[in-house]
Amino acid sequence: MHRPLVITEDRDLLDDLVRIAAAAGAQLDVAHVPAHARPFWNLAPLIVVGGDLAEAVAATSPPPRERVLLVTREPDDPDTWRRCVAVGAQGVVVLPSGERRLVEEFADAMEPEPRAGAVLCVIGGRGGVGASVLSSCLALRASQDHLRTLLVDADPLGGGIDALLGHEETSGARWGDLVAREGRVSSTALQAALPAFGDLSVLSFNRGEIRPIPAQAMRSVLEAGHRGFDLVVVDLPRHLDPATAEALGRASGTLLVTAADVRGVLAAAQVLAEAGRHTSDIRVVIRPGVLDDDVVAASLGIPAAGHLPDQPRLTTTLNRGELPKLGPRTVLGALCTTLLRDLLPP
Repeated sequence: MHRPLVITEDRDLLDDLVRIAAAAGAQLDVAHVPAHARPFWNLAPLIVVGGDLAEAVAATSPPPRERVLLVTREPDDPDTWRRCVAVGAQGVVVLPSGERRLVEEFADAMEPEPRAGAVLCVIGGRGGVGASVLSSCLALRASQDHLRTLLVDADPLGGGIDALLGHEETSGARWGDLVAREGRVSSTALQAALPAFGDLSVLSFNRGEIRPIPAQAMRSVLEAGHRGFDLVVVDLPRHLDPATAEALGRASGTLLVTAADVRGVLAAAQVLAEAGRHTSDIRVVIRPGVLDDDVVAASLGIPAAGHLPDQPRLTTTLNRGELPKLGPRTVLGALCTTLLRDLLPP
């Protein structure tokens, strides 16, 4: 993979750029004269031109391209924007105030081709209806179809979705390792850090951890998931907090799981009222009960996405640390296939 290119003779500026790039996990190619930059001009994912060599670079008439930045320490220089146009740069970054932007630019340059992953949220109408199980099965089904999938546990009181999958002892990062970070999270670094099983990566909680997820941490993870995965499935708590609202606001679709009985529908209606403030596409998945599916959907006023039958052996399978069989001919596998087909963008 090609590296970002820096063109400057200013040693102090170069030291700053190397430091900023390191914060983004990037290494640099450096040209101290414009002629040395020519072989890299069309190959580098990002070009940073120091203000000291802007005139010299412009004199070589480089071919136009995207992702060229002019970096300077002189915000009040009236010639800055003229030099920016001359070298074909799309913007000017003034140091030190622009360091955060430059970190993000370097990090973006080192990302693989973005995947534009969709975010799918799952929330229970009340406890025990199987929302976490459905979240896990959706993520497993997608990963079995070779979609790079991220399963996010957003419920600090849920017991850990990694434990539900029987992989609570698997090494890798948990929420506690991420919440202290500010700003952008690299999708490549996130994939490398999380526990993974084939095409499925899982972000859960450390044992005994009950701290809520900051909204900024959820935002950073979902942005990284959007860039680096085909699908992000978020298992939400029923009590909405800022992180839950952040996930709902980014969801392309949300599944509300409810039992087909009076209390289940009443509880689901309360969850729906809160969730509906943050997202629009909410559909209900219905567990067996005394009410017909069409009555449940009509009572809630949202479309029915599917019927989730009882799976007597599923809990036993999960407690043994085994993953359920989710082939297209199984009831659960067929439901997940249908839900993914209906909810994901074409």
